[in-house]
Amino acid sequence: MSKDLLYELIEALTILPGVGKKSAQRMALFLLDKNKDGALHLAKTLEECLDAIKRCEVCRQLTSQSICQICSDESRDSYSICVVENPSDVLAIESTGGFRGRYFVLMGRLSPIDGISPDDLGIPDLLRHIKTINIEEVILATSSTVEGDATAAFIKDHLESVKVTRISYGIPIGGELEYVDANTIARAIQGRIVI
Repeated sequence: MSKDLLYELIEALTILPGVGKKSAQRMALFLLDKNKDGALHLAKTLEECLDAIKRCEVCRQLTSQSICQICSDESRDSYSICVVENPSDVLAIESTGGFRGRYFVLMGRLSPIDGISPDDLGIPDLLRHIKTINIEEVILATSSTVEGDATAAFIKDHLESVKVTRISYGIPIGGELEYVDANTIARAIQGRIVI
């Protein structure tokens, strides 16, 4: 006896990050009962994206073009490059409007235990790109994990004649010190700036 399609849809929706069984049930019932046109549009768009989305030939960001909008934007600063772990990091930085340079997306971080090497992350491509384009500043925006720090250190150690900076980590705007974890406070103290 085959499984009911409603339950298959609910199960399929639980693959999304942060979506548990209850949320998946609400989504499935909403799409099937209240918004069939939206469900069809979602299915069509998802299928098109699966066929068309690939990595940008320059920065490795996900895009439907051979070169993404950021890399093809002539108004952006072509002498600074921000190295991030994931496409979501680009979206997060872009949402601030605070960076007008280019990006390079590693699609992960170094992890010898998991067999993730510099070649898997495209680091040789990044190093060639930096030399070819005469980049003046490389901003390392990897996560503040052991692997993220190791990835940043590896890249820094392989760069010469270029300014290398690391994004600072610290106290969120409006945050109270008493509610911030000790590691974040330690990072904020270490990454302090002169005012």
